[in-house]
Parts: sequence; C-alpha cells; structure tokens
Amino acid sequence: MTGALFILTFAVAAPFWALMILLPHWSWTARIISSPLIVLPAVAIYALLVIPAFGDVLPAVASPTLGGVRDLLGTADGAAAAWAHMIAFDLFVGRWAWLDSRERGVPALVMAPVLVLTILLGPLGLAAYLAVRSRWSRDVPPGRRA
Repeated sequence: MTGALFILTFAVAAPFWALMILLPHWSWTARIISSPLIVLPAVAIYALLVIPAFGDVLPAVASPTLGGVRDLLGTADGAAAAWAHMIAFDLFVGRWAWLDSRERGVPALVMAPVLVLTILLGPLGLAAYLAVRSRWSRDVPPGRRA
C-alpha cells in the first residue's frame, strides 16, 4: 500500500501544476487554483501514512536528531510520508506564487520555469519566485495588502 500511496501523491497534485503551467489563462484555472483545498488530497495521503506510525514519527520530529530523522526517512513509510509532505507544501507554495504572480502581472512564460523549479526543488523555486516578484509591483489598495 505504501508504494501505491507514494505514486498517488504526485498524481493527485499533477493536475493542479498542469493547470498553472499549461493553462494559466483558462478561466477555470483561476477558479480551481484559488482554493487552498487543492492540497487536501496530498495532505490526506500524508495523514494515511503518518497517523498509523505516529508513535515513531512524533519523537523523531519533536526532538529531531540527524540519526533519528535518517532512520525515519530510511523506511518505505517514512520516505512516502516525506514525499507527501513535500508535494503538499510545494503545491501550496506554487499555488501562492501563481496567485501572487497573477496579481502582479508576472507573465506566464516567466512563471512556467519558476513553477517547474518549485515542483522539482521546492525551496529553490520559492527563492526564484521571490527574486522574480521583486520586479513586478502589485496594484492593490493599501488596506488590502497582506
């Protein structure tokens, strides 16, 4: 079951990435991606993997050591859970970057490689977007700034 959940994790996220990268101007893309709930399938897979192993996971994350985390991730269940964790957070970050880029008017052709980088190497994709976004100002009234 762990192997199937590992494979399923990216499969449930891929359609959302495809919408943001391949169909950024389609009206349904904005409707779908505007919901933070798009990450729930990956979160559900994470929960299916972590909750049964909570007794092993909690000590490894509550008081982390390199050896403890290595041992946890060195199991099939641990690696699959880490994968689901990464996919969920990368999708959430990609979603934020995509929505923010739309508000700022960042061209889709600029965002496509940033989103691909976010899929592959999440934190580097985030760093790339933070660099990109500084070139475009957001036209939002001061009372609505986050």
